[in-house]
Amino acid sequence: MTLDRRFLLCGFAYAIAGMGLGIYMAASHNHSLFVAHAHILLVGFVVSFIYALIHKLWLVGAGARLAGFQFYLHQLAALAMSVGLVLLYGGIVPESTIGPLLGLASVGVLIAVVLMGWLVLRSPA
Repeated sequence: MTLDRRFLLCGFAYAIAGMGLGIYMAASHNHSLFVAHAHILLVGFVVSFIYALIHKLWLVGAGARLAGFQFYLHQLAALAMSVGLVLLYGGIVPESTIGPLLGLASVGVLIAVVLMGWLVLRSPA
């Protein structure tokens, strides 16, 4: 499966999770998870969707090893961030415990963005 398709499918999975969380918050009248909801949709869905478009339009077959690493780094970091924020804002795990994971996840997302920029910069298209 191509990277553009993998990014697209992962993005849809995050969209389903984020929208599901939004519906849960609306139904329960408890919006304490709104930060997690926003991050799931933005970092998970929107960024993955943009990466899918970039791969489809500009990076077809470019830098396969680095592009694969960038895909897994972004997905792992986005998942860790999403789960960590749900645990934090859901009151399940205190900030002192989950904070380091959220910090690593944030740095992972940042490194993945830098790598995507590098892939685009190196692309001949």
